[in-house]
This record gives sequence, structure tokens and C-alpha cells, in this order.
Amino acid sequence: MTLPLHTLAPAQTLVVEVWSDIACPWCYIGKRRFSAALEAFEHRDHVEVVWRSYELSPDTPRGPGRPEAEALAEHKGIPLDAVQRMFAHVTAQAATAGLTYDFDRVLSVNSFDLHRLVHLAADAGGRDLADRTLESLFSAHFERGLDLGDPEAVVAVARDAGFGAAGLDDDAVRELLAGDAFADAVRADEAEAAAIGVTGVPFFVAGRRVAVAGAQPTEVFAQLLEVAWREANPIVTLPGATDAEACADDACAI
Repeated sequence: MTLPLHTLAPAQTLVVEVWSDIACPWCYIGKRRFSAALEAFEHRDHVEVVWRSYELSPDTPRGPGRPEAEALAEHKGIPLDAVQRMFAHVTAQAATAGLTYDFDRVLSVNSFDLHRLVHLAADAGGRDLADRTLESLFSAHFERGLDLGDPEAVVAVARDAGFGAAGLDDDAVRELLAGDAFADAVRADEAEAAAIGVTGVPFFVAGRRVAVAGAQPTEVFAQLLEVAWREANPIVTLPGATDAEACADDACAI
């Protein structure tokens, strides 16, 4: 009897959700390392990355920023020299991801409105614009020392990220920052994080089945993608086929 040929179903899209905060230095490093793993992933064209909002310090006052070292020492109750040692370690790790952190210029700001900006980008320009916006915000904060508590600095970041191509001019960004659009979307992301047990960022969830926390090495993110892909796209053995001769482990049954 001739068995019918099995037709493989189209590959399922793998959704990777990433909870992060613009105020988190490890989130930018994790983003770069994950991006490197994704670029090398065989099925990258079938992976959709969704950036989710998370606030590490929601009580940070809105408005102009203040020196990050001073704010962190006060928030954590630790000496400034200990903070500087922490910054030196993070800066060295950032360099391995091609990033140039400058903590002498980093300003502590409330990140809620920045998350709303990323949601606006996703709504108007899709995932690509959201990714570019997040990248621009991270770089402005950690590498360029811009005061993201200043609305005009945020307007400039949005412009550089390509908001104009999505039909959003500077005034559209000013209107966002002056209002409360996408506030519910930010809170929904944070509620979702609490529901699935996220207590720190970055946090990566692939296919709502496999997760890793932290700015893992690129190799770990590659493993995350491989495992999640197999979970989403299992190989189905042809039903009705009987055992047949085969080779395994460099040996054949003859």
C-alpha cells in the first residue's frame, strides 16, 4: 500500500513578549543581545517581538530629571561610591553589546510617558517603529544623557525614530505627552506582568510557554528561540507508517 504524502502546515508565528523599562540599563543590553540571537535565528521571519511596559520605579517624580547616581543612592540607601562601582560594572557589560553608557550624564526620570510613546509608535507604525522608538529612547537615556523628563527632548527622540513616516508630526507627540492616551495600555502590560509573576526586567516570554529573565548571553536567547519554536511547530510523524530500517549514531542495521 502506498501511504499518502504528508503536507506540512505553514509555520506558526512565534510571538516573543519582552517586558522592559527605559530606566533599566540591563534592559538595553538584553535587547541588543536578544536582537543578535534573533538575527541569527533560522526562522526569524516568523518571529514577532512585542515590547511590553514595566516600571521599576513608578514613584519617580515626573518632570525634569536628576542625576541617576544621586537618585539611586537615595532610593537604595547605599553610598555613592557603591553606586559608582555598580555603574562601572554595567558600563563594561554594555560595551560588550556595542553600547557606550555614560552614567555621568544619565538622568533619573519617570518612564510612564515614555512607555506611552512606545505604544503610540506600535499603534501608528507597527512593531518596527516601536522597536526603533525603544532603541532611540534607550540610547538617548544611557548614551547621550538627554533629559527624557523634558517633553521637547522626547519629541526630538520620536522625530529621530521616524514618527514622521508614520504620519505623526512633533505636535502629535506633544499632544500625547500632554494627555493620557495609551495609559491604559501601559497599565495593562504591567497587570499582565504581575499576573504571570514578573518581578524584574528584562523578562522574555516566547510563545507564552518558555521564559528567561535578565540580560542573558546571546547563546541563551538563541536557545530560548529554538525551544519555543519547537514547542510552537512540532514535527508530526506520519500516521500509519510502520517501523523501517534506518541508520542512527553512525551505525546501520544491515
